[in-house]
Amino acid sequence: MNTLRHGDRSQAVRILQTNLNKHGAKLNADGAYGDLTEDAVRAYQLKAGLVTDGVAGSKTLGSLAGGDCRRLLKNHDLVNAAQRLDVPLACVYAVNEVESNGKGFLDNGKPVILFERHIMYRQLATSRHKGDDPAQLKQHADELAALNPAIVNPKPGGYAGGSAEHQRLGHARLIDDNAALESASWGAFQIMGFHWQRLGYASVQAFVAAMSADESQQFDAFVRFIEADPALHKALKARKWTDFAKLYNGPDYQRNLYDIKLQRTFERHPDCNCGQAVEA
Repeated sequence: MNTLRHGDRSQAVRILQTNLNKHGAKLNADGAYGDLTEDAVRAYQLKAGLVTDGVAGSKTLGSLAGGDCRRLLKNHDLVNAAQRLDVPLACVYAVNEVESNGKGFLDNGKPVILFERHIMYRQLATSRHKGDDPAQLKQHADELAALNPAIVNPKPGGYAGGSAEHQRLGHARLIDDNAALESASWGAFQIMGFHWQRLGYASVQAFVAAMSADESQQFDAFVRFIEADPALHKALKARKWTDFAKLYNGPDYQRNLYDIKLQRTFERHPDCNCGQAVEA
């Protein structure tokens, strides 16, 4: 499903307007996504418990079509996060919309993941217990890399995408369960498993159980990630979008215009803003 937003004009918008009217809206189904349509989308999202951003993405369109919303991110998750992080709600809307991959789960119900074979290599070569021999661990990782280069490798790559990433993870778990789970990024915000301890989870298995539960748990991990990084949290509180994007996305932030997208999305939620955006 294509995402529909303010300014769009299409037959898909006309269908959206017709469906919103079935849920109590009183729109002229003219195919133009204007202020009234955006307001109607927000009203429906609020009623359905969805993120109230006025954008008709796959979750809103699916809900209008009768889809199951139980595992989807809820608007109160964003409200609670704004309070936890002590930032305007518009900031949370912005980072959710821009930094999320949109969906936290595949159509088969499994969480979205990306398995990183070079992280698997690194985790296998990392000392975990007192008395571990680093040279021996590296030798073992090198041996496994020679036998299973698609799963253990000093270099990134080998991505299969979609549900096939779970097959790669499954093979890795047969080698070492902890290292494998730590070597995948999880959920809508693609949080790496090796962050589990820093984010306050009891084990990597507990982290994965949370990521497999629902998008609310995935978003909670994202909020924990911000809380655990003082520089990232400070950038968000100051609305220094370039700093935030650079810290969260790394060098690719500029190529993908993450900072500009964050700024524009923040400004699109004036009802939530507390003052003007600040930029370094």
